Amino acid sequence: MNRSKVFTPRAIALTLLLAALLIAPFVMDGYMMQIAVYCGIYVMLAASLNLLIGYTGIFSMGHVAFYCLGAYTSSLLATKMKWSFIWCFLAAGIVAGIAGALVGIATLRLNDLFLTFATMGLSEVVRIVIQNAKFTNGALGVTGIPQPAFFGISIGRTGCYYLTLAMVLLSVFVIYRLVHSNTGRTLMTIRDDAGVAASLGINVFAYKMKAMIISCFIAGLAGSIYASFVQYINASNFSLNVSINIVAMVAIGGMGTISGPIIGAVLLQILPEAIRFLDNYRQLLFGAALVISVMFAPKGLVGLPWSKLGAKLRPVKKENS
Repeated sequence: MNRSKVFTPRAIALTLLLAALLIAPFVMDGYMMQIAVYCGIYVMLAASLNLLIGYTGIFSMGHVAFYCLGAYTSSLLATKMKWSFIWCFLAAGIVAGIAGALVGIATLRLNDLFLTFATMGLSEVVRIVIQNAKFTNGALGVTGIPQPAFFGISIGRTGCYYLTLAMVLLSVFVIYRLVHSNTGRTLMTIRDDAGVAASLGINVFAYKMKAMIISCFIAGLAGSIYASFVQYINASNFSLNVSINIVAMVAIGGMGTISGPIIGAVLLQILPEAIRFLDNYRQLLFGAALVISVMFAPKGLVGLPWSKLGAKLRPVKKENS
């Protein structure tokens, strides 16, 4: 094996980053731990939405609905049926995936504009139904959600951090493998021109459905982690603003890239904490950041020519006369 290929700067940086993430709980306080878990949850949501928007060309504004379904499925099974966490976790992904398939059947044949509004409307319908249904405790929400436990032992908040980290790594790895496979290349062909893809004999609807189900499945898992971590959920936690934030994370980080949604999710989770004193204007700032990103960095932060910018910022060495 060529060692130069193993010890590349990128490989070394990723190894150091992983090591830092593994030891982070030992140096973080409770508040920082909470922010770190939220970052991981939103990385899962942004990466899964990017599979739709960035790689398949499905502009969905209703991703929060599947996040919500995953959270409520896991919570209700844990509190009312007393299911163990692993089964609640898997059920959350399955229910969200099935819901994604049903939404896909209803919307994926619409054009882009109508699909966007349809998914936006469906997400609000899901939220309103959950907020008013008796079996979900209505506006009171679900309380007393147990933290994840394995073999009867609760893993606590530190365990939730490592669980979230593991699921982030697994989700990103699955999406990475998918987009670098024949299926991924087909999805990108559909994204670039669905008409050409159809003329090549590709079943456009079937491939879009695959992307939809996988994306929604991951969003459902993220919902389960969120519910078990905060131990209380309410329909108001899953408003349209959450969908807007997830879209902003994908757009600002970089659509159609693996690292873009990760960067966008972490940035837009940490930045609001730094500007908490502007609480009433945070959504306005998110909207402004999204517009600026689309206008001046359509490929997101990842797409900026960092090497050229770095070269311009380096001081010019004067030649000795």
